[in-house]
Amino acid sequence: METTDALDAARSAFGQRAWLDAWSGFRKARESGPMPADDHDALAQAAWRVGEIDESLAAFTDAYRLYQREARPRPAAMAAVLLAVHHLEWGDGAIGSGWMSRAHRLLRDEADCVEQGYPIYFDIASALTRGANDEAADHARRMQTIGRRYGDACLLAAGLLGEGRALVGLGRAGDGLPLLDEAMLTAFSDGLHPIWSGAVFCNLMDVCHELGDLTRAAEWARTATRWSDVVPATVPYRGAWRVHRARVLRMRGAWGPAGRVAEHAAGDPAHVRVCVLAEALYEAGEARRLRGDATAAEDFFRRAHQLGRDPQPGLALLRLDQGRMDAAAASIRAALVAESGNALARARLHPAQVEIALAAGDPGTARASAAELEATAATYGSSGLRAEAAQALGAVLLADGKADDALAVLRTARRMWQELDAPYAVARTRLLLAEVYLALGDEDAAHLESEAAHDRLRGLGAPPHDRGTAPLRDGPGRRAPLPDGLTEREAEVLRNVAAGDSNRQVATALRLSEKTVARHLSNIFAKLGLSSRTAAAAYAFEHGLAAPPRG
Repeated sequence: METTDALDAARSAFGQRAWLDAWSGFRKARESGPMPADDHDALAQAAWRVGEIDESLAAFTDAYRLYQREARPRPAAMAAVLLAVHHLEWGDGAIGSGWMSRAHRLLRDEADCVEQGYPIYFDIASALTRGANDEAADHARRMQTIGRRYGDACLLAAGLLGEGRALVGLGRAGDGLPLLDEAMLTAFSDGLHPIWSGAVFCNLMDVCHELGDLTRAAEWARTATRWSDVVPATVPYRGAWRVHRARVLRMRGAWGPAGRVAEHAAGDPAHVRVCVLAEALYEAGEARRLRGDATAAEDFFRRAHQLGRDPQPGLALLRLDQGRMDAAAASIRAALVAESGNALARARLHPAQVEIALAAGDPGTARASAAELEATAATYGSSGLRAEAAQALGAVLLADGKADDALAVLRTARRMWQELDAPYAVARTRLLLAEVYLALGDEDAAHLESEAAHDRLRGLGAPPHDRGTAPLRDGPGRRAPLPDGLTEREAEVLRNVAAGDSNRQVATALRLSEKTVARHLSNIFAKLGLSSRTAAAAYAFEHGLAAPPRG
């Protein structure tokens, strides 16, 4: 086939969005002889869409050089913009900055044109990185104006994305999230180049994660999955899609599928950013931790850390599961220090610190952490943050002996988690409610909450040690009150002591610190007028709190 015929066929396929035929056709035409710059640009776009990323980048570079030779600065600048976006998104900051500088220079002396809107994207990114959210919002609105003037969907989507992120950063999530939704709608409905669609999707999902907006994340993850299923697996952003999908599945309680999706993403490193690989490893670790596979979880967390991802709060919670209270407290404390000044990043860590601090007998730390989380939730107003804050506050109130106040707060948290369809969080909140009802003397309600929680945890595949206190022993209406003013937790400690466990073994079994176990024992001895573990064990046998040993 003559070069002209091959180019005509490739151009026709490109116009019909038959990307594989276009890519193959342009490659054949290029082998037969020189091609114009526009055809190199078309080859680059087709190669991108069929997953030949290295070839696409080389073709964009060739197009840039040929546009320069043809004295066509505008399309040359557009090739430079796409190369800059790719390298910046993939962490190649110096290369991306160089291409960005070329795009600015090429357009500096041009009359007003649509191409001048694209370099603004880098101004937005720079301002967001510096925390200059007002400046970023101004740049983004200017980008949108140019996009609307010229009817350019890419400019409009990128501008909406930038303004949405800036407004969220300013604490105006209610204003920013609808703009991000509109950017996503534009990206998926207007046939944008995948580099822009991918950037919009990943930014929106990152914001959903920061805000704990599980409902929005799930909706857009489904949309992106349908859209990406027709794109070859080697296309950039596919790994990020998998990570975001794994995160949503984990929050929905589908820990097995979440782990498989995350491990798939981690095992497919071609054209995937290091930070995405690290996040995939972290998500795989979380899925394993929740299912009780501590060895695999630790390995995934270690590998994530090697790639630069601080494996928190997962690693701290793993240490809590292992009964290593001091290590858990130190890990979560260090993670919070590292995120000083970043309210949303700290908000992801506070629920773990509250849980760990209460288990370690440190109510002051738990109280301060819950208060900061509540303030962040009030600022950003997202449903996920408000649910986390309510659960944390309820746990602290319960620990402070304020069961009346804890009841209303935890009932609100349970309702919010149910609305978010977060079954694990619902179950954990129900366990706290069971303790509240016991403290208030409502044993029927305590039994119902405990039974519902344990049924759900069993269904999720949570390991037995992660099911909190055992279900109430004899069901509603048949459970005898604990003698001599013992609390349910004190009875648990006494039961383990009667079985011959040391303080360390009791702490591991009940996920408490040894200091907390010692405090419980001191309270037990004081209430019962006892002075030894042997006497405490005899009391437990006598009052039916533990079964005496056989033989």
